[in-house]
Amino acid sequence: MTATTTAALRSAEQVVAPADGYASDALARLGDPHARLLAGPAEFGHEELGAHEVRLGALELPSSAGSRAAFVDLISAAGINGRGGGEFPLATKMRASIGAAGATGRPVVVVNGSESEPASRKDRVLLERRPHLVLDGALLVAAAVGAPQIVIYLHASSMTTHAAISRAISERPADEIARILVTTNDGGFVAGESSAVVSALSGGRAAPVRRTQPAAASGIHGRPTVVSNVETLAHVALAARFGASWYRSAGGTQTPGSTLLTLAGGLTEPGLVVEVTGAVDFATLLTTFGEFAGPPRAILLGGYGGRWVSGGAAWNVPIDRGLLRRAGVPLGCGLVAPLPASACGLEVTVRLLDYLADQSAGQCGSCLLGLPRLAAQLRDVVDGVATRGEVRRILELAQGVSGRGACAHPDGAVTLLESAFEVFRDDVRAHARGRHCSGRASGWFPLPGDMNLTDLS
Repeated sequence: MTATTTAALRSAEQVVAPADGYASDALARLGDPHARLLAGPAEFGHEELGAHEVRLGALELPSSAGSRAAFVDLISAAGINGRGGGEFPLATKMRASIGAAGATGRPVVVVNGSESEPASRKDRVLLERRPHLVLDGALLVAAAVGAPQIVIYLHASSMTTHAAISRAISERPADEIARILVTTNDGGFVAGESSAVVSALSGGRAAPVRRTQPAAASGIHGRPTVVSNVETLAHVALAARFGASWYRSAGGTQTPGSTLLTLAGGLTEPGLVVEVTGAVDFATLLTTFGEFAGPPRAILLGGYGGRWVSGGAAWNVPIDRGLLRRAGVPLGCGLVAPLPASACGLEVTVRLLDYLADQSAGQCGSCLLGLPRLAAQLRDVVDGVATRGEVRRILELAQGVSGRGACAHPDGAVTLLESAFEVFRDDVRAHARGRHCSGRASGWFPLPGDMNLTDLS
């Protein structure tokens, strides 16, 4: 974390808090009455269509040109941005798709449920427990842009998710069932990136590609393609029923609407998905769901290709996607993972960097060759066999890798590394002098094969 990022977080801390301070009632678990996306039954199993409609009302799709335009305007007024990492305005994608329709074929709506971030579960929770929210949102967007087809894109390993969403689709009316296709990919970490999704659904590899036009204008086989994250579409289903003003009444000062987080690291229930419905800071989140009397040493935000931040710098900062993005710490997939007191931040980082290096799409030398080299050199630091000069060369190599790939994958890995060198500066110096620590890494920050995340609740 650079000094600029630290200063930006300190500035973000100055956002005016509610008069009564930040309170834990702005945090909701599955089934809590004050939840939005997670409202409804808390017991295991998905909410069936009948119960969903009793709770929220039946869905009314826009059917005329006027109602379709009004619906896009509602999405714009609500300020619904993507919840998959890019945080791109959904209304902008929809308008681009409508504007390109006809020239290259009718639009397609893609529900991106691959959720390839190993510790993230928020999209799986929605698909498995609140699938009709997601289906409602997809059908609304498809009706508004004139898309006859909806594709739900999942990771092949998500068998529980596949079964849940397939069962939910079977509960829908026959005309809706005919429009929805569920497909899977067996790609890795980069397979959920939007251009990789379009490539896979066009018959290519599930790997990121350089695009001259956005997918909304020319995507699957050249057709306008609206690729949206699962959580984004669930928000659409609620905004359509309750309006833009209601939608904007939750969330922070910079980003309207609630936000789902997956908790990992040194918290009481790793894997728990919670919903931020109002003004709340990291201190409230971590004291509510962890045994923290004060700031942890560090927090990993935004996923494994995200950024380490100082726990002290982030402690009193509001959890607001827009605010954090402006501070240079995007919330991304919504992963929040404080470093446990017993863990070594450098050991965790090299473990995650090894994983990211293994997940290269193999398209660019900077990623295919540069990331494994960075991971190996960082391992030398952790093992206490790297000199100070070699530590400097690691950072020089990182600067040569960043920005050189066809996608942002190597950039995320470099961000993880550079932020670790800043936040754990004293550890870097100690390890470079040959001193070891006994902090473990596994378990707190899960990787594929470590555990079955679908069993967590």
